[in-house]
Amino acid sequence: MTTTNTRTTSTRSVLLNKVPEVTFWFWIIKVLCTTVGESAADFLNVNLGLGLSGTTVVTGVLLVGALALQFGATCYIPSLYWTTVALVSVFGTLVTDNLTDGLGVPLETSALVFGSLLGATFIAWYNVEKTLSIHSIFTRRREAFYWLAVLFTFALGTATGDLMAEKLGLGYLVTGIIVTALIATTALAWKLGLNSVLCFWIIYILTRPLGASIGDYLSQPADYGGLGLGATATSGLFIVGIIGIVIYLSVTKADAIANTAAAEQPEKVEKGGLLQTAIVVVVLLLVGGTAYQLRTASLDAEATDTTAAGAADGSDTSSSPLGDMATFRMISQDTLDLLDAGKQTEATNRIADLEREWDKAQATLQRKDKAAWTEVDDQIDVTLRALRSTSPDTADEKAQLAALLVLLP
Repeated sequence: MTTTNTRTTSTRSVLLNKVPEVTFWFWIIKVLCTTVGESAADFLNVNLGLGLSGTTVVTGVLLVGALALQFGATCYIPSLYWTTVALVSVFGTLVTDNLTDGLGVPLETSALVFGSLLGATFIAWYNVEKTLSIHSIFTRRREAFYWLAVLFTFALGTATGDLMAEKLGLGYLVTGIIVTALIATTALAWKLGLNSVLCFWIIYILTRPLGASIGDYLSQPADYGGLGLGATATSGLFIVGIIGIVIYLSVTKADAIANTAAAEQPEKVEKGGLLQTAIVVVVLLLVGGTAYQLRTASLDAEATDTTAAGAADGSDTSSSPLGDMATFRMISQDTLDLLDAGKQTEATNRIADLEREWDKAQATLQRKDKAAWTEVDDQIDVTLRALRSTSPDTADEKAQLAALLVLLP
């Protein structure tokens, strides 16, 4: 997917191309980096107990270091480039998570904001450079635009993926299927003549929720529709895959863009890019907005129906504004009982069921009472952090479970 222009880059600021060719391996490793990045963020946040803020700071420092090395390099280095992508993946995800969990910003708002910021980045990039081609990253200014766009794609991909999977209650498997269909449609449109830069960045955004969906499907137990590999095994498998592909690319140079006099060569212009972009954006907004309205209306009706049904047949005896909390209370009590019996590993495994059931019910429960849902959700996060700590404190684990049980009458 190459777009070009008739502008010649000044030899005074020319470097060798700093980014890889878009090949099959590019998309494979991009998806793998996305999944591993999310797992790494969860490990720092939950297992090491750093929390969202601490994880963001640590990841931000590492990202700044990686970008400094990337900007300081004079050519494309696979290991450095993909390390930077993985760190941007983590940081972009954390930016969205901090807005959602820390500041209470709705995912819909985050998606619109990051989409607008990405659009503004592309406009500024084109106005300054007269090209958006990723095959002509020969100057540090172009490289700066490139990495800023990458950051916003990860933040936007996280917001839209979480919106679909969690807030709209589609789950990661269905979200993955929808995203895969959109990627295939975009690839087909590119083959039929749609602007290559537009297609590239659409697919780049969509691989973020695709990676999350694949990771979730592989790690989730079979009872929840997954393959049951577990988060650790899935992350390990993907890390091995990333290392193997990076070694292969480093040796074969299979994804290196030819640099011989490339910066001085006039580039062929793809006609109609602006018009095609405007049409595609309008179509996506109309289709996505319509689907969103239909899904939210369905969830609102479901939340109302379940509340009314529980009150009518007397099955909902919970005093919680969220309705029947029996499933969540049972899992929490089971976990506490396992801790009382000195079974730490079993307790950690059992609390994972609470996380899965809670996430599955999120779309409906939030509509019943968002404030009550947030209170329980925050306590569940604290409890998960205590149970999954690399150095668990039994007394703290029990205290957090007791506090959670109070919120699950």
